[in-house]
Amino acid sequence: MYLLLLIVSSTIVGYLLFLLGPLIGGIIAFGIIVGCLLRGLYLLEDIRRRISKTSPKPNKVEMAYNNYLKEKR
Repeated sequence: MYLLLLIVSSTIVGYLLFLLGPLIGGIIAFGIIVGCLLRGLYLLEDIRRRISKTSPKPNKVEMAYNNYLKEKR
C-alpha cells in the first residue's frame, strides 16, 4: 500500500513540475533528486558506522598472523 501511495504521489508531483515549466520545474526536480541522493548517502554512512561498532576488532596476535601469511605468499 505504501508503494502504491509513493507511485501516485510521484506521478502527481511529476505532473505539477511539468506544468510549472522547464526552468522552475527543473530546479525543483534537481533539488528533489539531489536531496534524495544526499539522504541515501547519509543513511549508508549511518549503516556503515553501526556495522563497524558490532564487528570484532582484530587483536595483535591475529594481525601478526595475517601479516605472516601475507609475507609468506
